[in-house]
Amino acid sequence: MKKLMIVAALASSFAAQAEIMDRPTGFKVGQRMTVRPYVSMSYTYDSNVASTEKSKDGSSWNIVPGFTADYQGENWNLEGGAFYQYHAYAKNSNNLNQHSYGQNLAYNWANSKPGERGWSLTLRESFQQISQDDDMSNHGGRGAGRDRKQFQFAAAVQRRITERLHGDVEATYYYLDYDNSDQKYAPMYGWRRWTAGGQVGYAASKWTDLLIAANYQGYTQDNDVDRGGEDASKGRRNGHYTSESKGFTLQTGIGTHATERISYRLTGGWSRFEYAGGAKELDGFTYQASSSWQMNNRWTMMLLASSYYQPSEQEYGSAVRVDSIGWGLGHTMVRGKLNATLDLNFRHETREYTEYYASEYDQDILTGRIGFNYTINRFLSAFTSLEYQVDWVGGNSYGRASYDYDRWRWTVGMRLTY
Repeated sequence: MKKLMIVAALASSFAAQAEIMDRPTGFKVGQRMTVRPYVSMSYTYDSNVASTEKSKDGSSWNIVPGFTADYQGENWNLEGGAFYQYHAYAKNSNNLNQHSYGQNLAYNWANSKPGERGWSLTLRESFQQISQDDDMSNHGGRGAGRDRKQFQFAAAVQRRITERLHGDVEATYYYLDYDNSDQKYAPMYGWRRWTAGGQVGYAASKWTDLLIAANYQGYTQDNDVDRGGEDASKGRRNGHYTSESKGFTLQTGIGTHATERISYRLTGGWSRFEYAGGAKELDGFTYQASSSWQMNNRWTMMLLASSYYQPSEQEYGSAVRVDSIGWGLGHTMVRGKLNATLDLNFRHETREYTEYYASEYDQDILTGRIGFNYTINRFLSAFTSLEYQVDWVGGNSYGRASYDYDRWRWTVGMRLTY
């Protein structure tokens, strides 16, 4: 969703870029469809398997078969894929071994070339059943490292009215459901979220696009039961709220290109979030920023930043403000066969409203990763990555200092693609 960029996606986008450099051609199905099956196997050492202050280390094997496919029409294309993942742990295999699977589809249609007058349509859909031990950069509304189901759908229609004036309308739906059936970990609170909005832009020059954007959003959260077992006598409002929340955002800014190699988008404005049926009305200045710099044929840099309000996934009856920023760098070496990526992500959560005093704390998460991908031949590539994360809480933490932890993981593996 454009209006709520997830900074954690920066890490995965650079990893994906490294994996598809010099990617095999796959095999043709007819004249327009290409299918690329793959399987990867990797080994990971994890210094803090449960992401807690006193957690033990561990190691695991990960195998992922899957495929990607695309179909090219006359003025449209359809892309998609599916995967299955099995995570086998050397320790506590009965509790930690996990299955994951998922699929995605993306449809793009346009009746004109980019920048010309005309219409375009984009549809995207994905579903994932994810095990708790996934990417350390998953914070950002995509789930906080726990067994969960996710379904997302997005649609956007754009109309370029003249060479300078354009507008688009978009809608999204996001379903997030945590598995709270066991007591291995503290419970989490998922939701169903929908948004509707759009933007209007005016190209004042070749390099500058003046933008105004707005969206309206609604949440229905899975927090009708306090699974954390907090003492209700310590609550400020003792549960006098509903699971329904809503909000809106209005922002203006600029976008498009600073030079031929630098693209950017920067918007800022006002957001209002009415949490839990108006139990707390939050508002403030929010922003969205993105920039990509293709420095040359070998170096690429990206910057993303965003802020928004949302219900808390971790604390019962709480609403948070999220401020996040991410930076990434990609470098191609050895005649395009070796690709290196480096990314840093910082996320700050402020508890703007809490049902319990014990939930009044702020949280900071800093994650860094460096990765390498080497294309051995048309079918085989090798990869490795080293990631580090530190998480700490502040404010009126009321014993939440035990939430502080640091964690690092090293992964090495190989990927076979046809």
